[in-house]
Amino acid sequence: MLIRMRVLVVEDERRVAEALRTGLGAEGWAVDVTGDGLDALRLTEEREYAAILLDIMLPGLNGYRVCARLRAAENWTPIIMLTAKDGEYDEAEALDAGADDYVTKPFSYVVLLARLRNAIRRRPAERPAVLRVGDLVLDPARRSCARAGQDISLTGKEFALLEVLARSRGRVVSKRRLLEDGWDFADEPDVNLVEVHISALRRKIDSPFGVRSIRTVRGHGYRLDAEGASDA
Repeated sequence: MLIRMRVLVVEDERRVAEALRTGLGAEGWAVDVTGDGLDALRLTEEREYAAILLDIMLPGLNGYRVCARLRAAENWTPIIMLTAKDGEYDEAEALDAGADDYVTKPFSYVVLLARLRNAIRRRPAERPAVLRVGDLVLDPARRSCARAGQDISLTGKEFALLEVLARSRGRVVSKRRLLEDGWDFADEPDVNLVEVHISALRRKIDSPFGVRSIRTVRGHGYRLDAEGASDA
């Protein structure tokens, strides 16, 4: 039996929604349509989709927030944003929310189909999972960090270093590796920069919470533990 790939269309403009339903159906896709962001979230919990075509300007919960909630729930279904807004900041916001692509209205249906097929083809088997080390939570997809439910603002370098430590949880990571993963070598970084950024990380993720999860292993590097402990 032929199993058709299912697409979710989230579009509150009825004419556009029905055109997409008809066109995608003619191409052999199974199509679900809704014009409501909250209903879209409900549908994604009930069914698995090959891709989502998501309008930004929706009543109630807009497309940015729908996309962000799906990614926060570790739903990595390819999402293509559909919108009449064509500013570069709108596109950047869509991509920052976790969208895979962005198409402005009016769009070419042929191009939309090509982008849809491409998004599904590129879909990785596994997207970055949320990293948890005790009550410390890192979300690589959203570049966010929190401890005990409290959001923590990190610079790009700080997040890169902390992600390396979190992925090596409980194991020592050398300064050289942190340097290689956290900096562009065109910058000719100094190894002492690692110490500077580790100190900054400790001031943000440890000190305010009364813990010491980033441990110095003298002569070797650093280790991220779930529970605070004295330096080795």
